[in-house]
Amino acid sequence: MVRLERRTLTELVQASSLRFAKRTVFSLFSEGTLSNLVTYEDFGKLSTGVASVLQQLGLKKGDRVMLLSENRPEWPISYFGISLAGTVIVPILTDFIAEHIGTIARHAEISAVCATEKTLAKIKIAGISEDIPLLRIDEMDSQGIMVSIKGQEVKMEFKPLIPYKAQEDEVATIIYTSGTTGSSKGVMLSHRNLIFEAQACRSIIKIYPRDRFLSVLPLAHTYECTIGMLIAVLNGASTTYLGKAPTPAILMPALELIRPTIMLTVPLIIEKTYRTKIKPSLETHPLYKIPLTKPLAIKVAGTKLIGSFGGAIRFFGIGGAALAADVEDFLQRAGFPYAIGYGLTETAPLLAGAPPFKSVLRSTGPALKGVELRIVDQNGHIVGGAGAPKDAPEHAEGEIQARGPNVMLGYYKDPEKTAEVFTSDGWFKTGDLGSMDKKGRLFIRGRLKAMILGPSGENIYPEEIESILNSSGYVEDSLVYATEKGELVALVVLSEKAKTMFAATSDILHEAGKTLETTAHNVGQATQHAAQGTIQGIQHLLQELKNTTNKRLAGFSRIHRVELQDEPFEKTATQKIKRFLYPKKKS
Repeated sequence: MVRLERRTLTELVQASSLRFAKRTVFSLFSEGTLSNLVTYEDFGKLSTGVASVLQQLGLKKGDRVMLLSENRPEWPISYFGISLAGTVIVPILTDFIAEHIGTIARHAEISAVCATEKTLAKIKIAGISEDIPLLRIDEMDSQGIMVSIKGQEVKMEFKPLIPYKAQEDEVATIIYTSGTTGSSKGVMLSHRNLIFEAQACRSIIKIYPRDRFLSVLPLAHTYECTIGMLIAVLNGASTTYLGKAPTPAILMPALELIRPTIMLTVPLIIEKTYRTKIKPSLETHPLYKIPLTKPLAIKVAGTKLIGSFGGAIRFFGIGGAALAADVEDFLQRAGFPYAIGYGLTETAPLLAGAPPFKSVLRSTGPALKGVELRIVDQNGHIVGGAGAPKDAPEHAEGEIQARGPNVMLGYYKDPEKTAEVFTSDGWFKTGDLGSMDKKGRLFIRGRLKAMILGPSGENIYPEEIESILNSSGYVEDSLVYATEKGELVALVVLSEKAKTMFAATSDILHEAGKTLETTAHNVGQATQHAAQGTIQGIQHLLQELKNTTNKRLAGFSRIHRVELQDEPFEKTATQKIKRFLYPKKKS
């Protein structure tokens, strides 16, 4: 780890480029091989070059620069370059629709854009003025970069400059959340927020220059940016970007070639891997069926899982949403090096976490070193964590509140919303419900806004019901909400297994009808019967899902009905369902 006199991005890029000069910092996996290899020394020079171009374009301290690009080495180069120019980074998720991008551009009052060929169409549709300079970061070399100014492209040369020396409490970046509540806000994170996080993560995982990161999550999300990129640069490690969505066809050869030691993912990736590949073969294994040898079968499956991720993985971070209980149970029994983390964009992001092999089931671990957490009940009493009385009961529930060097400066140009999320004594209100055990380990119950109040005042956590539904092999995803009458409804997206099963049933019924009679009339009847059989089968499955799920729930949190959701749920970058969209559509 490099030692920094000040916790700033500008200090980090300069110190790392000197300390680890000849080591590879970034590369791109493309067409089965590594390309765009960048050394730490070149990383420092290229970032400074981007800064010089921004200054030549007339940008001044505090101006905002949008960064809209797929994951590639030029993304972090531009990120640090924007900082070295004294300007503020506005990273945007490439999945945002053009209208959203335009809204952010206007709200942030951007003075320049860093983009690639893949994002140009969205920028044009977003209505961003051609008067705003556009840096083509995918057309950058050691000498300069292509810049579009008022529709004219010109190659601008990198020139020497004195890099800007940021102060720790200056705004480094404004991150516009995709969120699950429907309103995107500009989270202002300082240099101190970001660098503190990267340094504090050492209490969860020690990174070495020999470590190999494989990046599969969008860099514009603070989870991947801070823990997946900044922490690697801080410690001289190497990071490879896929440049494309991590589909099995792209991911598997990359894993085989790179053999990563560190990966960060969201639960969906490991849950799909477990339910579609590991679980079916495990349950048919002879050793798994015998109680005495069942643990051995699970350990063998764990070894194979490590092998499927390249065989060298030592830290598999999981965050952004809750991990399904059955999947976590398997990972722990299998000896897989997973680590759970909890945080928000507003906290840069990590608040709590535990190292591999020290996780407690269903817990996100204790507070990050240097961060304080407390649990505050609905009456305003501190019932857990910092400031709680010594005789406070274990697992008393309430809102999770945080305080520390990682907590944001506030929401950009929105003092009212900023005031709403801070208590009078300066604690950040996460909006999440949780509890703590006697050892200070945090347990998340769900979003405060997602919690449903039962008929007799009971707290119902939809995430817990969804976890049970999702453990079925027939369910890909689910969402639970309450109707105006207070009835709980579950929307489910069927898994490929279920879809295949019903398609096969339909084919059998249809072929049976054709065998009996080949007239057009009876073939039509056969088709109709097949369709009716499929519908009845799905209805029966939904009823069974309801019954089996309700057997595992308290009376007040049982589902009234299960409905089919034809299309996949719309999700955020960390694969959390945008809940605000669905009760409106279905209730």
